[in-house]
Amino acid sequence: PRADWPRRGCGSRRRRRRRGAMAAAGAFSLREVLDAFRGCVTERREVLLEPYLSGWWGLIRFLQSLGAVFGFISKDAVAKVQIMERHRRGEQGRHYESLQSMVEFELSRGPGELRGRPDSGCRTVLRLHRALLWLQLFLEGLRTGHRDSRTSTICTDSYNASLAKHHPWVVRKAATLAFCALPSRDAFLEVMNVGPPEQAVDMLGEAIPYIQSVYGITQELFAQHSLLDLP
Repeated sequence: PRADWPRRGCGSRRRRRRRGAMAAAGAFSLREVLDAFRGCVTERREVLLEPYLSGWWGLIRFLQSLGAVFGFISKDAVAKVQIMERHRRGEQGRHYESLQSMVEFELSRGPGELRGRPDSGCRTVLRLHRALLWLQLFLEGLRTGHRDSRTSTICTDSYNASLAKHHPWVVRKAATLAFCALPSRDAFLEVMNVGPPEQAVDMLGEAIPYIQSVYGITQELFAQHSLLDLP
């Protein structure tokens, strides 16, 4: 090592690595999520996967910025987004331009293969789709809540109306307990990185309808092809 380098301990190196990883991941930006989901839906109501996954990376950064409380959701979302990115880059990537083309392609290969592959695009998107409903409800609760609204209540109500029905009792219990440690509503709005709480509320009002649109089209598509209960 160079003689003029200051000596640092392992703890300092670990802190630098963590800071570097966080910088690489980038800070959460509600505006980026808004732009991504706004670009998801075409005039023909097709949901494009590239901006969809980009929007999900933004939502994952939101979850990660809140610490370990949402770790059980963010880790699963990361794994699912990475599976979809491999499909996008793979030999059959042309079939994964949109949700509609993905569903058509995977159904054409037969229901047996679709249900037997844990990494199928339809099964993977279904898991993201369920989590998206929870985030949509939670963000809407933050937007419409009062300054003294309990975020733990908002989050628990949103979770119970969406993801909870797909989780075993142990996970539901752990999640509900973790939500009790959530910060204040203003702290959440500050994480949005768009200015004061009032400005964050305004941008949520702009972003949520785009997320709702993507969710609604996906729900309709998967219901049409009986894909909402894939194992």
